[in-house]
Amino acid sequence: MSAGNNEVLSWTSQDPRQSQLFSSYGVLYRFQTDTNAHGQSVTTLWRTIRANKEDRVAKLEWAPNGGLGRAVIGKSTLPMADLVRIDPRVPDSRIFNGPDGYQYRWQPSLNATNDIVLLDQNNNVIAFYRPVRPVRYNLGDVYGELHFCRGAGAGVVMHPPLMDTVTVTAMLYRFVITFGL
Repeated sequence: MSAGNNEVLSWTSQDPRQSQLFSSYGVLYRFQTDTNAHGQSVTTLWRTIRANKEDRVAKLEWAPNGGLGRAVIGKSTLPMADLVRIDPRVPDSRIFNGPDGYQYRWQPSLNATNDIVLLDQNNNVIAFYRPVRPVRYNLGDVYGELHFCRGAGAGVVMHPPLMDTVTVTAMLYRFVITFGL
């Protein structure tokens, strides 16, 4: 997986629930986690649409024990667990249905960089997460990179709502693997 024709977003923070994804163009996505009036942790994913203007992409309401709760993405509400269902065919893999109705799978790659790859329904790598040695930027310390493979598969990974869903599921995958959920 070369980075040649990829859009690469640097991902700040070891805790993906409180992080930013940015490129040379600036911050594209921002995860912000707060506690609401009921004591529940809620993570909101914001997408930058222009300077000083963001749109809410998703709201993730965590379970009281810190586990998976429910996700509100656009006009859809579903259990977070639906976005990171265990795939018994591949160890440490998680599947989800995309906004296009197709099934996608996050799974560890077998390469030296320990990438986590996102496969489409035809097993094309359309995105991947690559952990990196922490690097300090003025936007925060970067612990990983989210690569979107522009020309892979149907070539639509860079378009909302799929790009937004990939970003949400990448964060959830990192979270469930880290905490063994």
